Amino acid sequence: MFGKKKKEEKHQNAFVKILGAGCKNCEMLEANVRKALAESGLADEVEHVTEIDKIVAYGVMQTPSLVFGDEVVSVGRVLSVEDIKGLITKHREMFE
Repeated sequence: MFGKKKKEEKHQNAFVKILGAGCKNCEMLEANVRKALAESGLADEVEHVTEIDKIVAYGVMQTPSLVFGDEVVSVGRVLSVEDIKGLITKHREMFE
């Protein structure tokens, strides 16, 4: 109980977030995001948000979803590594 809360507190400020209950598609998106970040030379921490109330707070009704900062950049799709790198380039100023 206490260990889980500490883990959530540790990751609650991550810039890149995957929203989803932890299904296969969510896991695939997370893997692709991690690879795209690495290939883009970014070492940002990735948080996987699984709590439904926190997901809904982003206004998201479909998962998996991808969030940069507080901005939802993709909903309901497993993006390819190349698609994610395109989003990183488009939102590059957010990573600085």
